[in-house]
Amino acid sequence: MGTQEQVLEVARRARQAAAELAPLPRGVKDTALHAIADALVARSAEIVEANAADVTAAREAGTSEYMIDRLSLTTDRIAAIAAAVRHVASLPDPVGESVRGYTLPNGLELRQVRVPLGVVGIIYEGRPNVTVDAAALTLKSGNAVLLRGSSSAYDSNSALVEVMRSALAGVTGGEVPADAIQLVPGRDRDSVKHLMRARGLVDVLIPRGGASLINSVVEESTVPVIETGTGNCHVYVDAAADLDMAVDILVNAKTQRPSVCNAAETLLVHRDIADAFLPRALRALGERGVTVHGDTAIRAYAGEGATVVEATEEDWGTEYLSLDLAAAVVDSLDAAVAHIRRYGSAHTEAIVTTSQSAARRFTALVDSAAVMVNASTRFTDGEEFGFGAEIGISTQKLHARGPMGLPELTSTKYVVTGDGHLKGV
Repeated sequence: MGTQEQVLEVARRARQAAAELAPLPRGVKDTALHAIADALVARSAEIVEANAADVTAAREAGTSEYMIDRLSLTTDRIAAIAAAVRHVASLPDPVGESVRGYTLPNGLELRQVRVPLGVVGIIYEGRPNVTVDAAALTLKSGNAVLLRGSSSAYDSNSALVEVMRSALAGVTGGEVPADAIQLVPGRDRDSVKHLMRARGLVDVLIPRGGASLINSVVEESTVPVIETGTGNCHVYVDAAADLDMAVDILVNAKTQRPSVCNAAETLLVHRDIADAFLPRALRALGERGVTVHGDTAIRAYAGEGATVVEATEEDWGTEYLSLDLAAAVVDSLDAAVAHIRRYGSAHTEAIVTTSQSAARRFTALVDSAAVMVNASTRFTDGEEFGFGAEIGISTQKLHARGPMGLPELTSTKYVVTGDGHLKGV
């Protein structure tokens, strides 16, 4: 069987599984999720062993340590992933929720209710935790999932999917079909291409990763796509900022975990506060190993302990995913917004200010999925938002925007109830 037929076969099985999964009550799905969480913990040693093979291969291929961090699984990380699955089980089931409802003047009762999307394909890079997060969220929302991770995480993803499928088969009496969670066969690009062409079998694709992956899926797929975006996130330090707070937020946003999409990649500083703020900020960043790519004004403040290089035009639009940060001095809040609109990826932007009017103007003008006021960009995350986990962070404006939790994995249908109603002329 060729790669195309293998991909279409798992898609057909997923479609059947989605039909069986959609009407299941919450209790059955939650039992399945708890079984998955227990199995992940119980079999963590074999998952770590499979992951070690991927990590070794990645190091031999010269992969950066920041990307190795995204790829790596430990017993503690698996326990945290399992805890996230249990959290998803504790959340309300969106399926069947009434979005709106009323009685029409002619007596017809109309309700708009949430229903599963159906078969969801996830195409993502080397973060095996996404394998479990995606499976948990899609199962809870009544969807079947086709998982196509990076070839660099193939052994890890294979182990995780085998553990989850075995858990479903072992405790739910077949009520939750194992084919609700499947790994797309194949390691090369052909399997991705066939998944993107499986219109009619796959209802929606969600790409997660860098700009190259996302753009490829958006441009080449015949299956509808929910576009998740890269994270060129900005921290703007306003003229009215609390300096201690600003330094703490900047350092956290950049260095707490630089390899993720909600890490800050650009610093913008109001000129009126530059003298007081930048020497402290550059020194604090330098102490944590950050290389600042600065404009002329920023470089003028480079002192002992700071690592500052000249910024290029390319730097302003770069998602580094490393201990690098672009930085510029701006003349006003509006100039900061203009910079963000020109170079940003519409993911997350933060303002640090004690001025309520400045905060209001910034949040009104910035057109991104999330806007933080006096908080780190690192909070744009499904778990942090109380969603349990996320399927991705959408930066588009159709269907979903921001961290996508359970409700964002549903569509709606209208249920109209009458009493022999007939349409007149």
